[in-house]
Amino acid sequence: MTSAEEDFPRGGVDKKLTESQPVEERAEVDNLFQSHNQPVTKKRKSTDDGKTAKKTKTADPGNLNAPAKYVDILHLKYVKEGMMMLACVQKVANFDMVLSLPCGLHGFLPISNICDAYTNLLSKQLTVPGTEEICSLDQVFRPGMLLRCVVLKMDVTKGGTLMAKLSINPKLLGKALRPGMLTSGMMLSGCVESVEDHGYLVDIGVSETKAFLPRQAAKDQHDNPKELKIGQSVTCRLDEVKGSGRVVRLSVNPTTLAHTFANASHGWNLSNLQPGLLVKATIKKVTKHGLVVAFLSFSGQVDFLHMEPEPYSVGQEVSACILYIDPISHLVALSLRYHLLQPGTLLDTSPSTGDRVGEVVDGCTVTSRHNMSGAMLELPDTMPVFVHKNHLKEINDTAEVDKLLSVPQLSCRILKFSCMEQIHFASLRKSVRDKLHFRYEDIQVGEVVVGTVSELLKQGMMVKLSGDLKGMVPTTHLSDIILRNPEKIYQEGMKIKCRVLSVEASRKRVTLTLKKTMVESTLPVVRSYKEARPGLISHGSIVAIKQFGCIVRFYDNVKGLVPLRELSSQMVVDPKELFYIGQVLKVKILHCEPEKEKLTLSCKAVVKGDTSGESAPPQLNFEVGQECQARVVKKSADCMEVAILPDLIPALLPTVQLSDHVSNCPLMLEALQEGDQLSNLTCISRTKNIITLTQKPLVRQSMEVGLFAKGFSDILVGMNLTGWIKRVMPYGVFVEFPCGVMGLAPKSALCDRFLTDTAIAYQVGQTVVATVTTLDVEKRRFLVTLKVSEVTAPKGSVQDLLLRGLLERRSVAEKLACRVDSGIHQQLVALAVGQKLTLAVDTLEGGATFKSDDLKGATIAASKRHVLGVNLTPGQKVNAVILHIDYLSAHIHVSVLPKLLAKKKTLTAGSVYTVMAQHVEPDFTVVALDDAANLAVIHAFNHINTMFSQADRTKPGTVFTVSVADPASEELGGLPLLRLVDGIAWRAPPDPVPVQDSGTAPVGYVHGQMLKGTVRAVKPTCVLVALEGGAEGNVHVSQVVDDVRVGSFPTSMVVVGAKINARVIGGRETTGRKFLPFSHPNFKYAIPELTLIPSKLDKSVELQPVKPQAKLSNFKVGQQITCFVSKYNAGRKSLKVTTDPSVTGTVELLDLIKDLKEASHPEKLYREGQAVSATVVEASCTSPRFSLSLNGVQKLQQGAVTLATVLNVNPLLGLLVKLPLGATGTATMTDLMDCYRRDPLKNFSKDQLIRCFLLGNEKGKWQLSLRQSRVSPEPAPPPTDPEVPSLDALKPGQLIRGYIKSVGKKGVFVRLSRGVMGRVLLHRATKFNIDHVLLSQQLPVSTLLTTKILSIDPGAQLVDLSLLSQDTGKSDVVSESLGLPLRSAVEEKERDDAKKRKTEAQKDPAESKSKKMKVEDKQPKDATPGADVYFREGDEDEDEDEKAVQAVPGGPARLQVAAGFSWDLSLNSLKPAALDGEARTADSSDEEDREEAVKPQKKPRDATAFERLLLASPNSSLIWLQYMAYHLQATQIEQARSVAERALKTISFREEHEKLNVWVALMNLENMYGTEESLNKVFERAQQFCEPMPVFQHLADIYTRSNKIKEAETLYKTMVKRFRQSKEAWQSYGSFLLQQGHNDAACALLQRALQSLPAKENVELISSFAQLEYQYGAVERGHAMFDKLLGTYPKRTNLWSIFIDLTIKHSSQKDVRALFERVIHLGVAMKKIKFFFKRYLEYEKKHGTADSVQAVKEKALDFVQDKGTKTAC
Repeated sequence: MTSAEEDFPRGGVDKKLTESQPVEERAEVDNLFQSHNQPVTKKRKSTDDGKTAKKTKTADPGNLNAPAKYVDILHLKYVKEGMMMLACVQKVANFDMVLSLPCGLHGFLPISNICDAYTNLLSKQLTVPGTEEICSLDQVFRPGMLLRCVVLKMDVTKGGTLMAKLSINPKLLGKALRPGMLTSGMMLSGCVESVEDHGYLVDIGVSETKAFLPRQAAKDQHDNPKELKIGQSVTCRLDEVKGSGRVVRLSVNPTTLAHTFANASHGWNLSNLQPGLLVKATIKKVTKHGLVVAFLSFSGQVDFLHMEPEPYSVGQEVSACILYIDPISHLVALSLRYHLLQPGTLLDTSPSTGDRVGEVVDGCTVTSRHNMSGAMLELPDTMPVFVHKNHLKEINDTAEVDKLLSVPQLSCRILKFSCMEQIHFASLRKSVRDKLHFRYEDIQVGEVVVGTVSELLKQGMMVKLSGDLKGMVPTTHLSDIILRNPEKIYQEGMKIKCRVLSVEASRKRVTLTLKKTMVESTLPVVRSYKEARPGLISHGSIVAIKQFGCIVRFYDNVKGLVPLRELSSQMVVDPKELFYIGQVLKVKILHCEPEKEKLTLSCKAVVKGDTSGESAPPQLNFEVGQECQARVVKKSADCMEVAILPDLIPALLPTVQLSDHVSNCPLMLEALQEGDQLSNLTCISRTKNIITLTQKPLVRQSMEVGLFAKGFSDILVGMNLTGWIKRVMPYGVFVEFPCGVMGLAPKSALCDRFLTDTAIAYQVGQTVVATVTTLDVEKRRFLVTLKVSEVTAPKGSVQDLLLRGLLERRSVAEKLACRVDSGIHQQLVALAVGQKLTLAVDTLEGGATFKSDDLKGATIAASKRHVLGVNLTPGQKVNAVILHIDYLSAHIHVSVLPKLLAKKKTLTAGSVYTVMAQHVEPDFTVVALDDAANLAVIHAFNHINTMFSQADRTKPGTVFTVSVADPASEELGGLPLLRLVDGIAWRAPPDPVPVQDSGTAPVGYVHGQMLKGTVRAVKPTCVLVALEGGAEGNVHVSQVVDDVRVGSFPTSMVVVGAKINARVIGGRETTGRKFLPFSHPNFKYAIPELTLIPSKLDKSVELQPVKPQAKLSNFKVGQQITCFVSKYNAGRKSLKVTTDPSVTGTVELLDLIKDLKEASHPEKLYREGQAVSATVVEASCTSPRFSLSLNGVQKLQQGAVTLATVLNVNPLLGLLVKLPLGATGTATMTDLMDCYRRDPLKNFSKDQLIRCFLLGNEKGKWQLSLRQSRVSPEPAPPPTDPEVPSLDALKPGQLIRGYIKSVGKKGVFVRLSRGVMGRVLLHRATKFNIDHVLLSQQLPVSTLLTTKILSIDPGAQLVDLSLLSQDTGKSDVVSESLGLPLRSAVEEKERDDAKKRKTEAQKDPAESKSKKMKVEDKQPKDATPGADVYFREGDEDEDEDEKAVQAVPGGPARLQVAAGFSWDLSLNSLKPAALDGEARTADSSDEEDREEAVKPQKKPRDATAFERLLLASPNSSLIWLQYMAYHLQATQIEQARSVAERALKTISFREEHEKLNVWVALMNLENMYGTEESLNKVFERAQQFCEPMPVFQHLADIYTRSNKIKEAETLYKTMVKRFRQSKEAWQSYGSFLLQQGHNDAACALLQRALQSLPAKENVELISSFAQLEYQYGAVERGHAMFDKLLGTYPKRTNLWSIFIDLTIKHSSQKDVRALFERVIHLGVAMKKIKFFFKRYLEYEKKHGTADSVQAVKEKALDFVQDKGTKTAC
């Protein structure tokens, strides 16, 4: 107690002694809380005392400048008129300046308050013309200049804030100065009054004094060497004073000014003292909040913002600068900051770290608190910021500041940068932090904001956005229409939503729009010309209307032109008649030139429905059967990807779903282009992610009337369905219906006639009508029939189907003709069936081909049948009639038969005729009347299902009987519409007469052949050549010139249209375009590969064929070659290059880049077709593989720094890395960083690019280092954890850190470096007695540890280490919460004795054996071997235990495990029940037996002894459990069960705990030897007879110990559901989850528990979970939980005590000290703070130094003084 009282005496308020009281001198003691002054004693008031007190209040004239009672910063409320202060120019405007005042304050300086000379010049400039031009403020003043100013008055700005109006007029600053007061060496400030020939007259504020500054002396001002201007402020020194101060000479040399200090000879007093003076001051008092100093004959104060971060002591002399002077209180404030001690220099108006104003920073910590001023914070990057006391909390917040600042980590927002203090000011207010817009820079163009109407002006409306931020809505943007009286709609204070048009942060201008169309638009926002892309649709407003179109403005002044032709689909003559300025248009960008800032827009494209640029979110609620329109997004041969309009929902449209006519589908697909819009679509199926559409009219009709099944459950036998053929199989066809329903039509159910081949009857995609015949509900499948006789015909006739198909073909042809490049289609669409042409015979090959000058590009042919009997010769002019036009292949089928060219016959409706088939297509037939030349198109089928089967039978010459439905049908282009008559007359066509073939073989190109051609196109990698004869050739980039310069583009030398000579060097296949080079010299190519190299065009030079494999074999590793860039593959991160047409190489990313910066866009390093110099890395013909390098690295050398890619992250090995040139390497965890961290691999991931240092190569793998000291080109600081190259770098006793490699029986192995390993024996790893299995759980692999080197064995290459806390100074690696016993000295001694015995046994085996025999003889013969093993105390070694267990004979394998029962570990801890009354009266022998029974060393040897003990103590669970163990050792499982059952019946019902022990033992028994069912029965019974909660907990522990994790987790889940109001249940479950490593699950469980338990339990629950995190989880998470909890409940000192205990145990000394620093500043009772100071002092005495102990005592004393001061106030 004495020591405690000395360290922590009671504190109190100091009493001030008067002169009349004697001073009692006392010896100083080592006392934390005792002040060196006497305490205040209370006296009764008297009349005399009252009078005396009143007299005391009167100011002493001789003590006007008394020392300040408290050191405080300058607050705005303290700023008064007449106060003089030092200021810094922050911003210069046209008519005023903003000055930065001390302590973060601001003031404004009007242009009229500079000086009299400048004001007069300004007045003359305005009134008298021709006056000397005045210099603007920005020419006279610059940001950063230091000025002396005086406060004129406090003005309220328009925003309602208070700001000081300042003046720098020297007349006001020096009004107390007189000429006679001026002496040499004084430093004053002034303004240039006039410019003379040899210098300047300066107004220094002293009337009747002329101050002259020589011109030469003015040049010494280094910050402005130019000529001074009138009104410019200068800080000057009086070098010479003449005429009693009437004339003075000045100098402005900065070096001289920095050494000019005010002294007593200058005659300074409180009336003429000026800010900015340099003085020598002596420190009189050092406080937490600042200094009290004495200078000249005055007292002053220095607040903490104007102190340098260095120690100060009483009596120390410092250089200071006068900051401000209060004329009323005569307070003088000074500054010790170095930047203010250099007069004439410029201050930084923006920090060197960058502009951080407005930034919200998390993780800030409080470094110091100043109750009257605010608090200092430290950001995560160690930058200090100051928070004013007004910004510590919200204005109306009643919370205590101490509670707010006790939170370990805070979030703040940086408000401003104070130039005077060179520090940022911040705010902790949540309202300030949460502001979306704090500065004008925070407002984004295109953003929708909410504001308040401020005022209506002529040019628009002012809107207040946030804080001091305002915006302007121009008049044209007040509404979608022009408002004449906006004041009727908008009133001041109204909340409005608007969109930002533009932001000019430098000018503080924000332009807004209130146009509803633009505010609510969901279209993309165009903010810059770079964002604009062709096809994008957006809203804009018209800003100008010209004769050539309208100029539309988007956002941020991005403008575009809508030409007249794009304003509307109709002709626009005068756009002013249709449009007005301010009108919002929805336009599409057609063309964009970002470099020239030009946009071409269109309104017409949007009106037409082209909305490809819209980005509205898709609607996903699209159902089967819903009709829609879509736009083609992507087209392929089998399917099209479309976007459903208007929501752009992705969908698929298969090609076969375009039409009911399968032959029309490819034609319709060809006509469609990306961006085309489709209508009349219906959804036929929808899976989870895919929507499928159809355009088949018959399918759509059936879905419109609801004739479709939505699923298998809707299928009924006899139902008629419309579908399409999905697959054609030999045994039948599969028919698909809407909603994905599919049925099978067997071969026998396909048609009414016998069918041998299903393929000749149906095609995939054909529309069919089916009837359900069979339904298998179990297998969910059904059969259908397609027989015409068994199905119902679809609605409409076959004529309708024919007309629809022909109209589809016609409309598609017209669409093809509308294309820009479709000249041939325009000619074809003008033709029609039956039209006659005049043609010229071309060839006669199996018929005839014709030519026509009007149909160039089309193939005109007549079959053998249609030239039969007509004599034709090549070149002959003949007449022909068109039978069919194939628009897809541009093929025209004609006939020259005279009967078809004869005169047509007039037809009448209803008449019947015989017709003959002339031309047959899959779904229709062209016929001609037998006796006339009339042609017509008829359907060749009577049912949709027989479209192809009938067509297969129909051949040219087949005769039909038809009736005329319409003699001249408009749908058929004037052809008659015929209808087949029932009972078709049919006869076989006549055989054609054979004609002799006269064709020739196709022409090819041979290797070495010389060709001529014209350059058709020039690409970066090739040149396309049009050869004579119409063929096309290709020239590779390597085959253009002989000598290729690196960096050049050879194909750029070739001009399109040039005539060239070329030579064939290879070719490509017609189908696959595979290159077949010189290895196939005799092959005739369809696409020749050519060369333009002059040396190869010489016919005398023979080109030898070379295979690509031979070329690859010629390349050598390291060889420098020239290749050409082909294409960068972003997926594989490699660049393809080519050396010639047949050899392609690959450049990996590591071989491509030289710096990490280039990895972001490697494709920009080289351009396609560029010639580059490469190094061969690998050239293999077998793979084949050809790898190159472009970064200049030809060989990896030891000591080089290179780039690499992470291949794999291995916790044991470290990083597996891929290096350039195909090499690999490894980097161990000790080579990753100079300062080791926990989990060092978490910052690395696969495919990550890194820089590494090559240490060496071992067995083909490089050893790497990623340490900053290795890879950084700049010198790095000394590493915290230096490299350990070998054992020579280590010394015994050295502390070193490393990562755990493994934990085993032999100890803990620690990796100290890549080649040095250390070992920690188990007894040197921890002070607890723990086995290696549990230790491995506590110390997982890759754990970072601090170890101490005990010894080094160079021979064995082994380092012995220690982890004990007394060696490392760290906490023990094993937590005390595990409850493990300590490793005592006795155990150490026994271990040493065991080693000695082992050594002796090795020396004399015979002697050891004889001793062992003697020991065995001493054992009784009737001893039970199993019992000895089971009840072993553990004094012997583990090896001996294992041998003893193996020595048990005859038992089953499950009983041969040492400590085979998990519940036996608690036997020794069980306390026997108190003996009952009968036992107390027993004889002494029974008493001794009972005493022996409870001792584990002396147990009963047989059942009789147990029974005797149970008679004496029937309620002792310990004896019953030992009795059960006795039977279990003898493998008597049932006897053990019966003993447990007897115990449950015998033990009194009052002994609940004893019964619970038996139930637990029985559950343990059933868990080990019983079944799951028997265990559950015991568990259910135990719940009935005991409290359920403990039973649940014990069974969960049993499951956990027996490694039944899944069962334990299930039981815990049941427990927390059943006992959700029990805090212990949640804690047990949380402990289990953390022990299993499920940290996230434990956090989720805590949230559930907080919702289930009452609110009053929350604090204890969170505290317990945090403690569990320390024990089993992550220490950092536990620390964070306590931080958050104590931030909410800072006055719970019991939680602080727990937090301190856990931090001492698990964290570093730095963390412990930081926690103590927090707790001693709590706003709690002084008694509680004293308790924490005691603990702090005890900790420092144990772990700290004498200085740290003294520091704690000083802090305690400061605390007492601070509390006493507050009490006195």
